[in-house]
Amino acid sequence: MTRARNVSFVKPSVGPALVRPVGPDPTPLILASSLEPGQLEATLRAYNIQRVKEADANLQAMAGEPHHRRQLAAILALLLDSVSRTADPDQALNHWERLLSNVSRSSFLEYLRSSPRMLDLVCTIFGNSDSLAFTLIRDPMLIYWLAEQEVLSKPPTRAGLERAIQQQLGQLTASELKLDALRRFRRREMLRIGVRDVLKLADVPETTGALSDLASVLIDAAYRVVDADLQVEHGTPMHKNREGKWVETGFTVIGMGKLGGHELNYSSDVDVLYICESHDGETRAPKRKGARAAGKPVTPISNEEYFEHLARRLTKAISEQTHEGYIFRVDLRLRAEGSVGQLTRSLEDYDKYYRTRGVVWERLALLKAWPIAGSTDVGKAFLRTVKPFIFGSASAKPDLEGALAIVRDVRAVKDMIDAKMADRGHERRNVKLGVGGIREIEFFVQTIQVLAGKRLPALLDRSTLGALKRFVRLKLISAKDRDALTAAYVFLRDAEHKLQMVHDLQTHSLPDQEEELERCAIRMGYTGMDRSAALKHFQADHAAHTAVVHELFRAFFESPKSSAVFKATLRAMGPRS
Repeated sequence: MTRARNVSFVKPSVGPALVRPVGPDPTPLILASSLEPGQLEATLRAYNIQRVKEADANLQAMAGEPHHRRQLAAILALLLDSVSRTADPDQALNHWERLLSNVSRSSFLEYLRSSPRMLDLVCTIFGNSDSLAFTLIRDPMLIYWLAEQEVLSKPPTRAGLERAIQQQLGQLTASELKLDALRRFRRREMLRIGVRDVLKLADVPETTGALSDLASVLIDAAYRVVDADLQVEHGTPMHKNREGKWVETGFTVIGMGKLGGHELNYSSDVDVLYICESHDGETRAPKRKGARAAGKPVTPISNEEYFEHLARRLTKAISEQTHEGYIFRVDLRLRAEGSVGQLTRSLEDYDKYYRTRGVVWERLALLKAWPIAGSTDVGKAFLRTVKPFIFGSASAKPDLEGALAIVRDVRAVKDMIDAKMADRGHERRNVKLGVGGIREIEFFVQTIQVLAGKRLPALLDRSTLGALKRFVRLKLISAKDRDALTAAYVFLRDAEHKLQMVHDLQTHSLPDQEEELERCAIRMGYTGMDRSAALKHFQADHAAHTAVVHELFRAFFESPKSSAVFKATLRAMGPRS
């Protein structure tokens, strides 16, 4: 459990100073022996509460005995004013009731009275994200952790996360305890990242980068725990190198998709590939000190068996739900042969697969491939191995028909996605896969990279926004188009985040109910106006961004020969055969 050390809260961490509430005095709701007719409803509706009877029940449960009632009354106006500005004030009161039943009420209410900024912060969390709220309710001591000086005022760094994980695992010996520590660590850091996002202390690229770093360090830590156990049982995997010398066989986890691109969502599956240096060879007596501490005999197995066991155990360790939660959901379907293929393949196996059976969508997917855990050397070797598949052989000359064929293949993939979205009625609601959505920006960027990346490696960047910047410098797109696509991408990713952070679910579709859509708008920062106006502004911005994206997408993929961007890409590809 996190211990409170310094509970002073730094002003920049939560934004502008709090202002005195201007709504009606709510203290009679919990102090008066009786109320005037309509007083309860008039008071609560002034604070954007919709379910008045339920809210009254929340307040009575929060207040409890007379001493606690007086303490709550001292902060009630600030509390209601704060929740009134959140996406879901009614739900915020539900969470407050749960929290106050899980703490020492008197001391906690006194802390909130002395720290109005933390009161406002907790209200903001409770009214905007159920998943973050449940993290605080489960472990209220995290509230004091959030109050520490640099927890929210500075973004987390990968090096800092790695040091913190080492400290968490340092005193533990049992593997299950270590994995549960990783699950607790994930929960805490997701809270930090989410709160910085809600408070607008972090922009979209920082948030996606922080989520990606967190996933990477957790997967790497889980790998080391699982691999150490497996080596105790079977020994160290070894193979003969080119000189005929027995050497340890490396293993790497390749991040794909948004993880590889450093663009992870709140509730993304992590797309990964498992790759070993060689399937030849076998395990031998472990080299690691203390590896035979359990006193059990080592059972040698082939490298192929070892790495398949490792992949299965690692996937289970990362994705298994325990009383401490889970680390991340794992998706292995981007591996060779998809869901029916081996979990771990060797560098040689992947080279053969991509040379003989690889398809266009896999070329696009591999643009984001990056080693995130295990051996960096094996990871870099994999990137070198797949480079000719992504961009074509060094000797092959670019040709117009080949370029058009790639464009048609990508368009065909998008057509299949469009058909699925239409069947579900989500073509205008899905911010990821719908018309003018995130996927259209990604396909646009990745197709240009596949076409021209061999001759113009300077345009390669695993991140979508980074690639758009490079395209302008290389005169492939205009600064105007870059700015429009960047603004649309940031807007759509932010909307995606605000959808997912509510219940920690992998959703991409905007709600079809107006009330829920209003809440999404509030979470995205459409404040300072009444809720119906916030919704209209959000819908107008959504329509404008998706229209710009789809226009650029159609120009490139439906009429490539007349597309200025396609022509610029062909010029960048160099002389054609």
